[in-house]
Amino acid sequence: MNRWLLAILLLVGNLTAGRLEAEDPWVLGMEELHRLDVLPRLKPSVYVGSVSSYDRTGGNDDGFSGKYSFVAREDDGLVIADLKGPGIIYRIWTPTPTDDLVEFCFDGETKPRIRVKFRDLFMGNEPPFVSPLVGYGAGGFYSYVPLSFRKSCKVLVRAERVQFYQINYARYPDNASISTWQASPLDEYRQHQEKAASLFASTGSDISDRVVPAGSACTTSRTSLSLEPGATATLFETSDPGRIAGLRIAPAAALEGKNRDLLLRIQWDDDRQPAVLCPAGDFFGYAWGRPAMKSLLVGTAGEVNYCYYPMPFDKSAKIELISERSDGPAVEIRAEVIFAPVARSAGEGKFYAVWRRENPTTKGTPFTFVETKGKGHVVGCILQAQGPVSGQTGFFEGDDETTIDGQSTIHGTGSEDLFNGGWYDVPGRWEKRLSFPLSGCLGYQKHLGRTGGYRLMLGDAYAFRQSIRHTIEHAPTNNSMQTDYSAVTYLYLQGSPTFDRSIPDVDARNVVDFKRIVFTPSWAVPIHAFTFRGATLSKKHEQIQGRRVAFLSMKAQGQDMFGPPFISLTCDIPAAGKYTVSIEAVQGPEQAQVQLFQNEAPVGDVVDLYAPTRSRSKLIALGTLSLDEGPANLMFKLVGKNDQSGGLGFDLITIQCDSIQ
Repeated sequence: MNRWLLAILLLVGNLTAGRLEAEDPWVLGMEELHRLDVLPRLKPSVYVGSVSSYDRTGGNDDGFSGKYSFVAREDDGLVIADLKGPGIIYRIWTPTPTDDLVEFCFDGETKPRIRVKFRDLFMGNEPPFVSPLVGYGAGGFYSYVPLSFRKSCKVLVRAERVQFYQINYARYPDNASISTWQASPLDEYRQHQEKAASLFASTGSDISDRVVPAGSACTTSRTSLSLEPGATATLFETSDPGRIAGLRIAPAAALEGKNRDLLLRIQWDDDRQPAVLCPAGDFFGYAWGRPAMKSLLVGTAGEVNYCYYPMPFDKSAKIELISERSDGPAVEIRAEVIFAPVARSAGEGKFYAVWRRENPTTKGTPFTFVETKGKGHVVGCILQAQGPVSGQTGFFEGDDETTIDGQSTIHGTGSEDLFNGGWYDVPGRWEKRLSFPLSGCLGYQKHLGRTGGYRLMLGDAYAFRQSIRHTIEHAPTNNSMQTDYSAVTYLYLQGSPTFDRSIPDVDARNVVDFKRIVFTPSWAVPIHAFTFRGATLSKKHEQIQGRRVAFLSMKAQGQDMFGPPFISLTCDIPAAGKYTVSIEAVQGPEQAQVQLFQNEAPVGDVVDLYAPTRSRSKLIALGTLSLDEGPANLMFKLVGKNDQSGGLGFDLITIQCDSIQ
């Protein structure tokens, strides 16, 4: 037989069997940001690391003073990174950009190829740092524009002081096809940049065509079912080799709930253990039982949960939804699975997702996202973090740390920093749910001691050759606070993982709501309304009985147009039920008599806050209310004053709601 005909027949046979025998050369740099089909490929890097401003003593000065915010000092600035190549900078982050110039010098050159104001690095107006490959929000500023270098790259900020920053990079073998970044890029680079920007702008839409090799023929399997309590439903099953290019489950409300009692299970090939066994909502980025994430690869858009992580396999695949509910109605589900008949190649890892919870975390030991031996790369993590008491989130000062192949190579500067955020509990920054293509905030609720974030990784994936341990602290220092942490970590592995692939019983997965919730009006509790005329509000700090006390101060003059002067504050309630509403307030010679109201009816007794001298009151119960889950407007009226009082003052320190059910 003619050898050319034989070759053609073999090629046709391989394609018919759904096998991808050949691979492109290494895909590095800007191309990595849009070639999602290569995300499962094992990385050719020889080292993955970061440079950051973390406190080398183990303390919490991770950039506040700037003491650790450089690797060398020069006469006219601070060197914040000095890297050897071949390599690529994949991520730059800071919550403290300035108008000082930042310079990038490549391959030993003394004249910088990039010279721009530090702040402008992230604003999207300075090529190659274009939106949405760069951006800002949730208190942080980030760049995912790859900066390649053949020999070296030195980053210098012309300033006397730099604060918080992180730079993630990878080094590659000497034979890697890496060219130093050019100020005048080739057309090929521009095309990759345009494709990457277009992909990032497609967050929340169907990107399954970007997940499979070019020319792959995809089919979509659609299923509608009723999942009864205690039952298992198969969403997709095949005995043919291939890869999952997309998974969609609707409606999103079907997976809601604080019990985490619906599980997603995915199995590959002959492995009897699941590659994915995870509370279904948490897999898609739910936080405390509700949708909270809309990222490029996984999340919720409208009423549809989606995942576009490419998932190649060798022989077979099975995707199931498991109900561990003991009673209640069936769950109505619509599912779509996008499948391409292109089997996993030898150079690709299999997809895994591991769900872990520690409640409580162990004092002195960080929380572990994932720890495994083998070869692969971590491509994302989601964290739901809850502190031990209402009104405190100081545990989020903890740093992330990643040990790769036995060496600590990545050390963060604070928990929200891992997720490209900054300055938690500050209005306009890390204070509410925000989603970006590769990172975001799952929410911030100080009164519930809750916050969390997510980070997906493309070029900046944490590649390892022997082992990885990815952790995060749960206190400013020494992991001294016991907390409730749960997380999902996405990764690819060449072989079987060595982490525990089981999942705790349903009772150990439930979201735990505080029975006592404390609100601090002197900080960020929303004010729904207050007296329409003749009143002022201010936030104050005062030394009272030798202690510094913060409070929201209301001063009223006489009656309002609709009756006694009032203030209504919006307090978020974690679960419906009956609550005793109490306050701490400043007592003093100009304070009023206060009463709790609901629907214009008084609740409980009048409380007289008059005292001859200013002092901090004990906790005072005002009454009991039936409250729905979510925002509740609690109204306090200044119904009169003691004959000895010189005014109508109400200096409110805390509001406390105690569940009595």
